[in-house]
Amino acid sequence: MSAIELKTINLANGETLGYREREGGNKIVLLIHGNMSSSKHWDVVMENLDSDYKLYAVDMRGFGISTYHTPVQSIKDFSDDIKLFVEELGLSDFTIAGWSTGGAVGMQFVADYPGLCSKLILLASASTRGFPFYGLGADGQMDVSKRLKTLDDIRNDLARTIPIQTAYDTRDKNVLKAIWNAAIYTKNQPDEAHYDEYLEDMLTQRNLADVYYSLNTFNISHQHNGLTEGNGQVDHIKIPVLVLRGDRDYVVLENMAKEIMADLGDNATFVELEDCGHSPLIDNLELLLKNMHEFMEQKEPAK
Repeated sequence: MSAIELKTINLANGETLGYREREGGNKIVLLIHGNMSSSKHWDVVMENLDSDYKLYAVDMRGFGISTYHTPVQSIKDFSDDIKLFVEELGLSDFTIAGWSTGGAVGMQFVADYPGLCSKLILLASASTRGFPFYGLGADGQMDVSKRLKTLDDIRNDLARTIPIQTAYDTRDKNVLKAIWNAAIYTKNQPDEAHYDEYLEDMLTQRNLADVYYSLNTFNISHQHNGLTEGNGQVDHIKIPVLVLRGDRDYVVLENMAKEIMADLGDNATFVELEDCGHSPLIDNLELLLKNMHEFMEQKEPAK
């Protein structure tokens, strides 16, 4: 298998994005990571996906080795970076695979920039209607009647932002590991060496509250999501979309996948990944790669 190279590229907006590149054939796949991760977390896919594919995995702004000169305020800020990234590299006719937050970024990119991406894979993706953040009730449990609204609300969130940001600031890998074991690696865990590399990469994140705020306000549907009115941009997604969700995902819940399917309509195909949580990359890589490969190899029917 070809070596994976870590590179950087300067964007026209002044940011520099890190990315991993694996040589392959003339079929291009762009991998977009989720929150609390980076291009590093795609390593098992890059090492094992068929060599027919040339792979790029990007570090979004504020993650990994990428810069964070200008704070993001929306998912669109991330997707606009991706547009500049593919322009600099001269990429077209590629598949995007977006994991979790990366799925929202992929959807926004496809909606805004038709003609560049030919297929979209949403892996345990945030909904077309965003990912809601709620405050805590008097009992210390999540209270769905207390939707967080502002960036300050998010920054002061005792449920997610403060404990994770504190773990980042103090480089407390044990806390981060406990969070991932409780929410994400609920079935399988990476081997010790991989896990430590992932934790090191988590500590590079400089935009935690900004990402949460962007997810909370994201809404390309035709529905009101409880905080923001949908902008209807989902109608601009006209390419084939594969929606993958593990049946034991405790982060992206079943209703979020149903929202995506309802909003995308006939363009989307849903596949439930059996006995997988929020990281099918670790829970069942073979099953994940099989579904990705089959979808990417499908020929589109003649118009």
